[in-house]
Amino acid sequence: MNSAPLASLAWRLLRREWRAGELRVLLGALLIAVTISTAISFFTERLERSMTGQAAEFLGADLVISSGSPLPALYAEQAQSQGLQISQQVGFNSVMASDAAMQLSSVKAVDAAYPLRGQMRIAEQPFAAEQPVSTGPAAGELWIEPRLLTQLELEVGDALEVGYASLTISALLTHEPDRAGDFYSLTPRVLMNLQDLDATGIVQPGSRVRYRLLLAGSDEQLSAYQQWLEDRLEPNQRVTSVKDGNRQVGRALGRADQFLGLASIAAVVLAGVAVALSAGRFALRHFDTSAMLRCLGLSRRQVMRLFLFQLLYLGALATALGLAFGWFAQWGLLQLLRELLPSSLPEPGLTPLLVGGATGLCALLGFALPPLLRLGQVAPLRVLRRDLAPMPSSSWLIYGLALAVLSLLMWQFTGDLQITLAMIFGGAAAALVLGLLAWLLLRSVAGKLHNLSLAWRLGSGELLKRPAAAATQILAFGLIFMSMLVVLILRTELLSDWQDQLPADAPNHFALNILPSEQQAFAEQLEQIGAHSAPLYPVTPGRLVSINGEPVRQEVSKEAEADGQRGEQDRGTRAINRDLSLTWSATLPPDNQLTAGQWWNDSTPDNAVSIESELAESLGVGLGDELGFVIEGQALSATITSIRQVEWDNFTPNFYMVFAPGVLDGLPATLLTSFHLPTSERASLRGLTRQFPAMTLLEVEPVLEQIRGILKQVTLAVEYVLVFVLLAGLAVLFAALQATLDQRLYQGALLRTLGAERALLRRATWLEFLLLGLLAGVMAVVAAELATWALYRLALELDWSPHLLFWLLTPLVAALLIGCAGVWGTRAVVRQSPMRLISRGA
Repeated sequence: MNSAPLASLAWRLLRREWRAGELRVLLGALLIAVTISTAISFFTERLERSMTGQAAEFLGADLVISSGSPLPALYAEQAQSQGLQISQQVGFNSVMASDAAMQLSSVKAVDAAYPLRGQMRIAEQPFAAEQPVSTGPAAGELWIEPRLLTQLELEVGDALEVGYASLTISALLTHEPDRAGDFYSLTPRVLMNLQDLDATGIVQPGSRVRYRLLLAGSDEQLSAYQQWLEDRLEPNQRVTSVKDGNRQVGRALGRADQFLGLASIAAVVLAGVAVALSAGRFALRHFDTSAMLRCLGLSRRQVMRLFLFQLLYLGALATALGLAFGWFAQWGLLQLLRELLPSSLPEPGLTPLLVGGATGLCALLGFALPPLLRLGQVAPLRVLRRDLAPMPSSSWLIYGLALAVLSLLMWQFTGDLQITLAMIFGGAAAALVLGLLAWLLLRSVAGKLHNLSLAWRLGSGELLKRPAAAATQILAFGLIFMSMLVVLILRTELLSDWQDQLPADAPNHFALNILPSEQQAFAEQLEQIGAHSAPLYPVTPGRLVSINGEPVRQEVSKEAEADGQRGEQDRGTRAINRDLSLTWSATLPPDNQLTAGQWWNDSTPDNAVSIESELAESLGVGLGDELGFVIEGQALSATITSIRQVEWDNFTPNFYMVFAPGVLDGLPATLLTSFHLPTSERASLRGLTRQFPAMTLLEVEPVLEQIRGILKQVTLAVEYVLVFVLLAGLAVLFAALQATLDQRLYQGALLRTLGAERALLRRATWLEFLLLGLLAGVMAVVAAELATWALYRLALELDWSPHLLFWLLTPLVAALLIGCAGVWGTRAVVRQSPMRLISRGA
């Protein structure tokens, strides 16, 4: 018999078995696997693309190339040829002067395409209603920040000289998309048209100017452009993407990726286990069919091809339905949440369909094929001897292949090799250790239940007479609850961590250039208007010029060359290309932790400095190294006596360098702080700027609003992905119950034939599944604690502590759920006629 007749026979048998209900559990498990992976991929991809789109507003683009010298025209030409949108801008500092005062300002000249992402907001008067705009000022016009208008004592409509050009102030600039990420470039902002730049005469050879090329387009276009750019990027040019353009947004997106990836892993693994259990029951129920086909003349290969055709038909049907259900599931979810999600989400791509199809194929061939291989090994003699059902050794190879493919899918879901390896090896080790513990526990209590009631002996006897099989069940159920528990713990604690990084009273204003003589008066005024302020820090600008007597550029270049760094500049490179904000403090700043050395004490050198840990690593320096600075034209040498880990995400002043008191005495300095002011008190800022005219005030409330919006979306994604994980766990639970249903039916029929009442069988079933759930719950909480400890310490870099509440609740909840599910799933044991079951078995 060749392939065509076998395929036709397989289809007829498949239809007959479907009508008999034989394949519904297997199809349901495959369907759940494909639906879950597809729906999660669709939902997370669209939500992540939406969040990334919002985060792009912090850059004003998807990708930015910046340099201190003019960028080659080839960069813009190549971007346009690849279909990317481009916008060019030039930034520089210039003194703005009026008849009343002068003020150093940050000027940005932009073209008509700016911004490529997000919108600007302008106002007609200070603190007046804002209005969004999508293009910058027209030629001959200026937009300036309200504080500059106050400092220069000007009005909207007045002329302001920028270099040799006289431009008209046409509006007040209240928000720029690409302003948010740079809190220490806080001079008043001026926006002008790029066409007016030449007329100002400011940009000359040797001028300190920043050139930026903004790019926007699809992920594919940006990826292709970055590949083209990689070998052409100069050392003084920097590429900034959405995820590294803003620290707070990057961390929020990174945590979202990590959690959703971990939840997807749990769902896929659970669905795979459900497929394996369902396929095992299908194979077990078709041993007789295989033996009969062998007796009718089919070879082993033909029998295997027959069942393989059935498997492929079933897989194709489950994959097609799963892809469709997955799409509708994510569509329905988005419709239910349309009031909470962004008004417009990107259209779904093809990647989720590929992920869903690959997951279905992996689950089918990796988890369903090994049990079905047993059908090809059934001897014809089985029609007389029911015990002939060998397990082919080659199936272990296929299980290994399935795990390898699942590992690749895990990597696809998380995008992090370290997390993937931690899950694989941690899960394998936990499964081995906990399975062995379950087996030893059951063996140890096997002989200690003689004095219990008959219901207890019947219920526990099902577990104790086959400890290895019972240990496997406990491990399977423990895997379900461990996965759910890990996801629940991560959901609770990651969201708590995200919310802690951005509390409701997070500082929403930065105040700079406060004169030391005004320190006391400024602090009193903040208290009077109801603001909650961080400490006031003295700040003086300085440049790092040497490390241990060697020029710093030479030292950093050596490190970069040794590390093979190209293009993307690290912190050390950026630190030597600009002035640093230097401060001094007698106490360790809040949210700073010492990682090496000691804070100031009696033995501290007179020229001590504390350095931020990541900058120290980037520069390759440590305790005892000498750093050379130039501050206000004066050379200064300082010794590193401590290294600090800084919490950059708290919207309070943070510094790379903190000097000991007295080191910077005699140098000019101003004060810097941040404070939270309720929105209802915003009008009081007008009096604050008038009372302290030298002060520079920066509002960061738009940044906080966008980050809170991203966290809100992440919270929604987390909670609804948890629903999919729960569905996958229920699929495993149901499949595990179905896998032992036949045996339970015949055993129940035998007990009822011997006189056992239905009530006794119900009590025995309750006790069996309660005990099974209790042991599985204990195993689950132990494994979840081990898994979360490994993830927190090795991958997520979070503090870990035991979850005592889960130690109490998890075993009880697991016992109750598995008890209810077990009794409901095996209710046919006490409902069906013993005579009918025994006659069918005969």
